[in-house]
Amino acid sequence: MRLRPPVAALALVVLSAASPAQALDPFEIQVYDGTANAPHVVGLELHMNRVATGYSASVAPELPLHGQTHLTLEPSFGLFPWWELGAYLQTSLGSDGRYAYAGTKLRSKFVTSPTFHPHLRLGLNIELSVLPRAYDRDRFAAELRPIAAWHGEGWLVAVNPIIGVGLAGQHGHEGPTFEPCAKVARSVAEVLAFGVEYYGSVGPIASPSPPPQQIHQFFGVVDIEALHEVEIELGLGGGVTPASAGLIGKIVLGYTVDLGKLAARAR
Repeated sequence: MRLRPPVAALALVVLSAASPAQALDPFEIQVYDGTANAPHVVGLELHMNRVATGYSASVAPELPLHGQTHLTLEPSFGLFPWWELGAYLQTSLGSDGRYAYAGTKLRSKFVTSPTFHPHLRLGLNIELSVLPRAYDRDRFAAELRPIAAWHGEGWLVAVNPIIGVGLAGQHGHEGPTFEPCAKVARSVAEVLAFGVEYYGSVGPIASPSPPPQQIHQFFGVVDIEALHEVEIELGLGGGVTPASAGLIGKIVLGYTVDLGKLAARAR
């Protein structure tokens, strides 16, 4: 995909200010498939997940992830066929029963036009976040998420080689981190899709962490495809290294509304 000058400029600014970011996003456990809202389409998703085991310790002022339940609202709006704006409004229910605000993220997603290729989708998501230090010691962070996906003959294969960066963070100056994720799913009669998702973090790009300190997590997921304009995904997974979390369950619920069609009906 040919990036427009403002996109490339923003990417360079983010990387030039980078210090190491937190490993993996515990609030948004999702692989982007290269799609975007059509123009004038509004979307709203609710991301829910619970860290059932693992991550019982943390470095202050961060809170341990063990026992946390995360609830995140994601509104989005399609400006053009190739440009979608969105945000994440994060909250957390701790193991002690306390419900707390957990930060805000703003994102801008650019994708290839639906006419670019019948099966191949490419894109780039740029994300800026401001988080309480209880959920990220860096507080200010960013994400560059390239997107490549193949969708055809009932199969979806998507890869997101994420570059995470901390802005004015507290972790030193080791540079951006590499956090790849991927998804392979098979649709059955366009009713259900069964898939496997992978999420990893190998540490700073310039000096990867030792294997035991890297994060590698796998999820089995089911997507319900039979409901038009409604998204439902159920997932269960966990990590395979000492640094990874144990059992995590997740649910994503989404709904879209075409404002253009609503306005036409009202006339």
